[in-house]
Order: sequence, then C-alpha cells, then structure tokens
Amino acid sequence: MRLIFAGTPEFARVALQSIIAAGHEVLAVLTQPDRASGRGLALRPSPVKQLALASGIEVLQPSTLKDLAAQEQIRALGAEVMVVAAYGLILPQVVLDMPASGCINIHASLLPRWRGAAPVQRAILAGDQETGVCIMQMDAGLDSGPILLSESLPIAADDTAASLGDRLALLGARLIVEALARLPLSPQAQAGAGATYAAKIDKAEATLDWRLPALQLARCVRAFNPFPGASCTVDGHLLKVWRAAVVAGDGEPGEILVADRNSLVVACGAGALRLDELQKAGGKRLPATQFLVGTRIAAGSRCALPAIHQA
Repeated sequence: MRLIFAGTPEFARVALQSIIAAGHEVLAVLTQPDRASGRGLALRPSPVKQLALASGIEVLQPSTLKDLAAQEQIRALGAEVMVVAAYGLILPQVVLDMPASGCINIHASLLPRWRGAAPVQRAILAGDQETGVCIMQMDAGLDSGPILLSESLPIAADDTAASLGDRLALLGARLIVEALARLPLSPQAQAGAGATYAAKIDKAEATLDWRLPALQLARCVRAFNPFPGASCTVDGHLLKVWRAAVVAGDGEPGEILVADRNSLVVACGAGALRLDELQKAGGKRLPATQFLVGTRIAAGSRCALPAIHQA
C-alpha cells in the first residue's frame, strides 16, 4: 500500500521497520522535531527519523498538524492510509479524513483500558496481569476509535517499562503488517465501560514515597525503568533505584533496616523493599553488592520522605 507513517520513539521505529520489510510504499514519515538530549544538549533525531533517512524515505517534522502548509504537504502525497504509532501530535479531523482508508493507530494497551500517553507504565503501576496491542481506526477522540485487530500478552512479575515495551513493540509491528494486508477490516466499537486514562509520566511521580506499601513501590521501580528512573534521597544524596524486590521487614517508613555488603533494605508503609540496583548522580548503574562497596550507608539511617501534596 501507499502509506504515510507517523511516529517518534523506538516503539514506532520497530513498526516502521516491519512495514518497510513487508514491501509497502512509505511515501513519507512524520515525526516530531529533533530534541536536545544528553549532557551536551545536542539535537538528536528520533529513532523513526533515523530509520527513515537510512531507508531513503522523505521526513516531515511539523511542530503542529493544524498548520495549513503541513496539511497540504500530507494531502499532496496521496496516501491510501496513514499509520500512527506514538507520534505525539494531535491529528485534526481534516488530516484524519485525508487517506482513503483513514488513519490507523498502533496502541500499546487493550482498549478502552489505558487510553493516552503512557499505557505501558500505567499498566505496571496498576498491577495489571496482562496488556496487549490494539490496531485502531482513529477518530477525533483520545484513543476512542473502533478496533480492527488486537492481541493480549501477559505482564511478567519482573517486567520493566523497557522490557514490556520491547515485547509490545514486536507485537504491534506484527499486527500492523497483518492489518494492512487484510484491509478493509470490520471495525468493532470499543466497550462502553472500563475506560481508563494513562496520563503522561511526571518526573515527580518517580520519587519513592516510603509510606506506601512495598509492593506498590516495587511496581514504581519497574514502571519508571528506563524513564525517568525511580529515585530516593539518603543522607542528602540522590540515588536512582533501577531494580528492587519486596521482602519481609518492619520499621518506620524510610528506615534503612539492612545495610551491609550484600544488600540494602528499606522499611515501607507495609513490608520492606530490597534495593538491588542503584546509581549515584553522575555514576554508573551498579548491583547493590558493588554499590555498597564504595558508598557508606548505615543501618538505622533514613531515606527522606517526600512532601505530601494536598489536592
């Protein structure tokens, strides 16, 4: 098919790679403008842009699709369909109506659960046992369009946002190729009940609140790996926590129950959390056994408790 692809992060790049491999004619790629990143804050192209350039595909990077000039560029391509995956910009109705077969979205949840920007992280935070991918005919609502294809997969007890996201990307890539091969498909309206909203991740959420149960904090560590990384403050030093496990323990929330060369255990509102992989500011991610060799933390000291914000 003659199509336009709109996407930005690695999740979308995997889908684009499969679409190219399947032999579809990708007329152009829409992706967000290059962003400053890294210590030098150099402009860096998105994973989708990098693949498109390497594949000789035209790249368009409008800051908004409400711009008439951008709309005319898209219209002039004459695409049969637009495939959208984690693009990050709103598609106005005029753009949704341009391709003959409309715009099709690859969404990393089992809709209507977790509509919105961060479905992978929200599923882990909520303790969901399964998630999946929906191929959805887009409408003007937020991930509210009818479903063309879907498939579920289990969430493993040790899944992080990175590992789960990788598996969902592969599933999405397979399903979109299948959907394109089978168009037109019969759309099925989403269920009227059970809709939840996956709000964008705020960095403030990643500060561990030791008043919460250990089980919930372990989910936070998994959900915020790799971004923005769960964090805590010990003796005035900010630490990132990349892996953790729930263990038995009792103490005041934030109290360090064990700090020896083998492990670091912190009391929570219920139970305790063993911190298995840590990182100091400017340092490397290290297993706790290596981290504790070079960092002095004493049992009985405390992790700071974040302020409680009143609604």
